[in-house]
Order: sequence, then C-alpha cells, then structure tokens
Amino acid sequence: MKQNTVVKTIEALEARVHFGAVMEEVERTNTRILVNKRGKPKLIMLSVNDYLENILKEDSLLTQVHLQARAAGLDQISEQEIEAEIKAVRNTQAASRKKKAG
Repeated sequence: MKQNTVVKTIEALEARVHFGAVMEEVERTNTRILVNKRGKPKLIMLSVNDYLENILKEDSLLTQVHLQARAAGLDQISEQEIEAEIKAVRNTQAASRKKKAG
C-alpha cells in the first residue's frame, strides 16, 4: 500500500445510505474505506486506480490499454467473435507465407 493512502472506517448502514458520496470520495481522494457491520470489518472499498496500481500490479501501459478498450466497449466482444478474428488473422498469415514460398 502506498504510504499516503488513507484508510477510513465507516459502518455498513452509513455506506449504504451515502453510497454515492462514499464512492465519489474513494475515487476522488484515493481513500480506502473499511466497512464494518456491527463493529466487525466486512470489506474494503478502493478506487479502480488504487486497485490496479497496488493490488493487481499490472504494467501501466497494459492497464491503460485495458481501460481504453473498456471505455470503447471492446470488452463486450463475444468468444465466437474473438475466435473468428484469430482464425482470420491466421488465414491471412498462412496465405502470405504461401505467397512468399511459392
């Protein structure tokens, strides 16, 4: 965890009642929220950027590509569409190799 990351504790009822504001605070200030239910810790809320930088530890370029693809809706491609795209690229590559060899 980054040293400047703040962890704030709130009760589940407060998190539920003020969810929009809590979510905005987490994203805007990079605060992590520890949510308690009846005094027992249940979960931690953290921003996507905090997760990617500190938990997932993905390469930053790969992370940016992933986020841009998601924003463009490219994460909605079906498995069949992916397979068809791979097959088309492989066919093109095979045809190119045949053309060079022959």
